Amino acid sequence: MRPWFELPPPRVLAYILALLGLLVGVEALLWRLSHHQPFSWLDVGFWAVLAFIGTRSRVQLPFDASMSHLFVVALAIAVYLPGWLAPLVVFLASVDRKFGRPDYPWYKELFNKTQHGLATGLSALVWYFFTTYGRFLGGEVGIYVSQGLGIGLASVVFVFINISAVAYVIHLVSGASFRKIWFENYSWLWKSCLILAPVGLLLAKSYTTPILFGWGGFTVLFLMLLLYYSRYYWDEKVKLEEAFDNTVEVLMRTIDAKDPYTRLHSERVAAIVADMAERMGFDNADLKRITYAARIHDIGKVAIPDSVLLKPSKLSAEEFDLVKSHANRGVEVLRPVLPFVAKGVKQVILYHHERWDGNGYPERLQGEQIHPWARLVSLADSYEAMTAGRSYTQAKSPQVALDEIIALAGRQFDPEAVKVFEQAWLENPIWKDREVFLRAYSSLLPSSELPLPSSPEPVPATLPVSS
Repeated sequence: MRPWFELPPPRVLAYILALLGLLVGVEALLWRLSHHQPFSWLDVGFWAVLAFIGTRSRVQLPFDASMSHLFVVALAIAVYLPGWLAPLVVFLASVDRKFGRPDYPWYKELFNKTQHGLATGLSALVWYFFTTYGRFLGGEVGIYVSQGLGIGLASVVFVFINISAVAYVIHLVSGASFRKIWFENYSWLWKSCLILAPVGLLLAKSYTTPILFGWGGFTVLFLMLLLYYSRYYWDEKVKLEEAFDNTVEVLMRTIDAKDPYTRLHSERVAAIVADMAERMGFDNADLKRITYAARIHDIGKVAIPDSVLLKPSKLSAEEFDLVKSHANRGVEVLRPVLPFVAKGVKQVILYHHERWDGNGYPERLQGEQIHPWARLVSLADSYEAMTAGRSYTQAKSPQVALDEIIALAGRQFDPEAVKVFEQAWLENPIWKDREVFLRAYSSLLPSSELPLPSSPEPVPATLPVSS
């Protein structure tokens, strides 16, 4: 167990101290601008408690990300309290749930407090200038416009500072590209931030216009109750989606496990597709989606009788037509949830047996008519089948399978996809040889039971983000 008081790497410590110095500078500027504004210690205590609670309450988001309620509360604090008090309150009241644990060192807490306070201070500065000097129109309309623009820009500044601070400390610790961390993990949060920004303004305005028992705090608490209530149902939605995904994956593994020739077929296809997609520049979100699609591309086979699916001899024409129907049947199996999955997932399930020359099934699509994700899965699926073999045909060696795929470029497969596949194959990935892949993959799984799929690789995105 590492000591709580250990020092971080020198570069990280210097970075935290630089942020702390910047926070002190922003605090000094806000003091000069707003120290004359009156305030009540009751108000300060109320908002501090909300900030404390907001830091410890998180809303689960896709890809294992989470978003704390501190964002909304901090914006309300920046709007309601004098500017110099806003970052101070957030700095002192934002206490991470892990604080005090042996595995949570002091410098992480200091970093989180500092970047939260800095983001709040700069947001308060933006709000102050917009509402003081940003009146573009006269009358009440001008007030509403300046406040709307002020809260919108304040939220953008908060999110930018918050995310950039965490992305850079990750860069210092891991050596990963700052730009890659920022854009692949956090850029998708902007729309959510802009939507939530008016909620912060609403909380602040509600506090000044009490509608319950003469104190605005009751109004704010009522609105926060609604926010937490919606959070509960969002959590349940996320859990339901995860349960569905786990159920689908168990079905896929059950299908693959029925036949020794298709054991871990879907996992190997997904590994090939993920390798190709990464080389083709897929962003992190689409990389996860196409990998998921590859893992469930044969979900329609649950509707095919085992007597046909596991037949040891070559299929008759009628039986082959029945097997080919698994593409359409897969879409039918997932129809209740199709509105909630990426469009490409449906395209993969439906079109992963289409051919570049138009001689595939079920719709005989040709060339660019075939969804790009389906083209990658088609190639990976074919390579896996070639090197795995079947009861009625011998498995091909990796080299023979590669040569056949290259020969079929422009006929069965997308020529560009074939080039990417060849480049990946030449680097001897683990999926190249089926037996190597089976040994490596099986060693990670418990042998006594069929395991549930592991969670997707987490995206370290929280709002406000915590290191």
